[in-house]
Amino acid sequence: MTKKPWDARLASWLVSPFKDSWVTPNHLTTVRLVTGLLATAALAVGSSNWANIGAGLFVLSNFLDHTDGELARMSGKSSKWGHQYDLVSDAIIHILLFVGIGYGLINSKLGIWALLMGIVSGVSVAAIFHLRNLMEQQHGKDATRQPNFAGFDIEDILYLFPVVTLLGRLEQLLIAATIGAPTFAIWVIWQFRSMPRPGKAEELL
Repeated sequence: MTKKPWDARLASWLVSPFKDSWVTPNHLTTVRLVTGLLATAALAVGSSNWANIGAGLFVLSNFLDHTDGELARMSGKSSKWGHQYDLVSDAIIHILLFVGIGYGLINSKLGIWALLMGIVSGVSVAAIFHLRNLMEQQHGKDATRQPNFAGFDIEDILYLFPVVTLLGRLEQLLIAATIGAPTFAIWVIWQFRSMPRPGKAEELL
């Protein structure tokens, strides 16, 4: 059995006092969403100081993404609406993240192309989130589970985002995202199409 990632363990410990309180997982999802939106707004300003602030807020938002699920599991407050709200919040934040980066880099050497690159990256991320959501609905969470190494998921690389802004490498990040996000989206499309379609009986459940 795969061990729970370190950030999820920390999130579980932090939210445990709220297990029997009025705080619900949806409250935590909302805090995560607002923090993520503030991060994208800060990145869109276009200055190095605001980029660093935005990166810090994004890391916080990324960590908070674990808190709602942990609280839902330990308190028994899971709901289909809450799960969908979490997925939509994830998609909105990651899509707008790249658009915000692109907008903030309009005055860089990339010019107006930066915004277009941000949109391309964001749309690709939207496609990835949508397809992975469908895969999870049709085949369960194991179909979209990420590899785990010593308690770290692949997605934990997002915690290094502040290093990128501190080093002033947002342009390089955006270029990599413009190439990598559509490429990964194509791979997810292939993965989705390769999976067996649910039968009529399953669709009626």
